[in-house]
Amino acid sequence: LNSAAMGTLSPFRMFLLFALAQQKVFVAASDVLELGDSDFDDMVAEYETVLVEFFAPWCGHCQQLAPEYETAATKLKGTVSLAKVDCTVNSETCGRFGVNGYPTLKIFRNGEDFAAYDGPRSADGIVSYMKKQAGPSSVPLHNERDLDAFVNHFEASVVGFFSSADSSQMAEFLKASSAMRDSHRFAHTADLSLVVPYNDVTILVSLLTSMVVLFRPPRLNSKFEDSLVKSEAVSIASLRQFIRDNVFGLCPHLTAENRENMRGRDLLVAYYDVDYLRNIKGTNYWRNRVMKVATQFQSQGLSYAVANRAEFQEELEEEFGLGPSDGGELPLITIRNREGHKYSMQEEFTTNKRLSLSNMVGRYLNKSLLPLQVVVADNFEELVNNPSKDVLLEFYAPWCGHCKSLEPKYTELGEQLSANTHIVIAKMDATANDVPPTYDVQGFPTIFFVPAGQKDQPRKYEGGREVNDFLNYLKEVATHPLILGNAREDL
Repeated sequence: LNSAAMGTLSPFRMFLLFALAQQKVFVAASDVLELGDSDFDDMVAEYETVLVEFFAPWCGHCQQLAPEYETAATKLKGTVSLAKVDCTVNSETCGRFGVNGYPTLKIFRNGEDFAAYDGPRSADGIVSYMKKQAGPSSVPLHNERDLDAFVNHFEASVVGFFSSADSSQMAEFLKASSAMRDSHRFAHTADLSLVVPYNDVTILVSLLTSMVVLFRPPRLNSKFEDSLVKSEAVSIASLRQFIRDNVFGLCPHLTAENRENMRGRDLLVAYYDVDYLRNIKGTNYWRNRVMKVATQFQSQGLSYAVANRAEFQEELEEEFGLGPSDGGELPLITIRNREGHKYSMQEEFTTNKRLSLSNMVGRYLNKSLLPLQVVVADNFEELVNNPSKDVLLEFYAPWCGHCKSLEPKYTELGEQLSANTHIVIAKMDATANDVPPTYDVQGFPTIFFVPAGQKDQPRKYEGGREVNDFLNYLKEVATHPLILGNAREDL
């Protein structure tokens, strides 16, 4: 509009025009490419690597992903392009690539459908994942400076050393790196002499044809394990196994991005203020104490990790009943095994109680450690209202001093009754979950006995708070005779 026309507009109309102009500028500022049926093939072919989201505007998961995707696109600008296709108006393209759910994410290379994206859905996770997709799957190294710069990284590095650039071993290594580039960092060199400083075995370089070295991140270097591991395996299958067996080391840093890779194992985690950017020394102070215990019980089937407590606080509350104030600044220790059983260390993990962690691990390995029965809204029906089981249920608050005093006694009670398959000793955070209306909870802790077959008639426990008080009470009300250790307590 010219100045004369602008002068005839009311202030309200001028405001609307300004708002629309701002909105248009905002939309145009997006770093996510918008593709459709008419330009998809031509546009995608222009990029070496592009991540494409196939979405529907009404899809809730798509709406959740949108801001993360936008942020990732901005952070990756100039490295990897991110694009999106609205499948409600571009059905031909979405049908051609077999899209049958939203959002569907695919990686394209030079215009071709290369692989499904199965990485994280957070902005940082997308950035980390897609950076590994950019450029060659394995970085060529020419000298010691290149090697030092590559392995001095936040993540582990896998480097292949070969006798010549046209060796069959290097060709096999490059195939393997292409297959695993989304999970690990790879580099290679045809200068076999670069491996000499890292080879602690007396061997002539002239006799070597290849060597693969896994360098653990410098931030995780520790006197309890070697900072690198070597292998002569270069095939996809053998290299994949070598990396899987060694990449995490004795005690890795568990994050939201690598947690799925550590599922399926019995895992002990120490949660505290893990910060490898601003406080490496303080972070490794506690990690070294975990590693000392890990070396004591090595090769007995339990894995170990450290994690930032704030990153996993919601999980700690929901699955272990540990609130933000529990433990103070000291590490919280939990174990979750492959069967889904969960355990937490009740004793404080302090420098003057160094044996507390090794005692917990020893009891877990000899099967004398009682799994936690933490009740939340989602599993209340399964744990408490199971008609075949008697349940002693404590309602607590994380800030309650009396609850904290009761905790070790309540845990000991559970341990003494661990052989009783018909009795459940459980607790529920009443501040984080809705208390069912049949339970009159006026203060903390409040304890109820919920008998088998009478789940609509919970009985408030009014007895003492010592272990023997609970045992004597349960002897009187339990549906089945109690078993204490190996001894049977007949009523």
